[in-house]
Amino acid sequence: MQFIDQAEIQVQAGNGGDGIVAFRREKYVPAGGPAGGNGGRGGDVVLKAVENLQTLLDFQYARIFKADDGKRGGPKNCTGASGRDLIVEVPCGTMIYDAETDELLGDLTQPEQVFTVVHGGKGGLGNAAFLSNSNRAPERALPGLPGEVRMLRLELKLLAEVGIIGLPNAGKSTLISSLSAARPKIADYPFTTLIPNLGVVRKPTGDGTVFADIPGLIEGAHMGIGLGHDFLRHVERTRLLLHLVDVTSNDPLADYRTIQTELEAYGRGLSDRPQILVLNKIDVVEQDSELIEALAQELREASQRPVFKISAVTRLGLEELMRYLWQQLDELERSPEESIIPS
Repeated sequence: MQFIDQAEIQVQAGNGGDGIVAFRREKYVPAGGPAGGNGGRGGDVVLKAVENLQTLLDFQYARIFKADDGKRGGPKNCTGASGRDLIVEVPCGTMIYDAETDELLGDLTQPEQVFTVVHGGKGGLGNAAFLSNSNRAPERALPGLPGEVRMLRLELKLLAEVGIIGLPNAGKSTLISSLSAARPKIADYPFTTLIPNLGVVRKPTGDGTVFADIPGLIEGAHMGIGLGHDFLRHVERTRLLLHLVDVTSNDPLADYRTIQTELEAYGRGLSDRPQILVLNKIDVVEQDSELIEALAQELREASQRPVFKISAVTRLGLEELMRYLWQQLDELERSPEESIIPS
């Protein structure tokens, strides 16, 4: 399945039905008077967040969405039927923008949350509505009003408690596959992962927590270099960042600083998000424990954070890391004002 996180669509509400000119025609009722009914209201277009969608792929093929028009009024003062609303399902985490003004209209973050993007037109009045003392037989009716039409830009930001970040080939995909049932593509070359991967990791309590493997961060990502600019937006929704540094890199400390620089340059509070710093792939150099500890000490001094040493492949150190991670998430839940999840 392709991962598509932006789409542009046109939404059209239904037009109101026309009112009609009609008169009451019954035996023994002379001059029965006007009896033309009003037209029905046009349908609205409503976006609804659902849990079973993870991408905006469907909107690459269907770009125009139109609700039903209202029906014409009928004789005997019968109002026309209203047009049915059109409900369009989108993934949780979808932000809705007006494509012309760039105004944020809505942000659907909860399952079953709905937002009406365009409203249907009102039905026209039938001639019965124009009856007056001075006009006992009006022959006038109004057409229905047109429904609203709007161009929308949809932008998906994945909803995940924990975002796994790091330079390409730091072992992010391996880690998420070790912790969850997710099976991303894994290989020994950079940019193996071209789309964010989601995995559900079970807490000791049995509750599921969503982890997101955010790919493509490199130097200059905030300016559109590489893939990082396309996916930095997904980090905005996370409560906690798991920052992986490859212990086999030529300069792990420089790698750490590169990612920190990109988070700061992107803005939106990403550099202030709580982070857990992890040295990965220690199984490759486990014979040189002095090297591992020296790198860990350098990172501790640079980040002022604890540093965990793990091997995502052999699961060495994962138990201690996850114990600390669950503790941090619990503290964030108890202090929601410190947990920033911007829209």
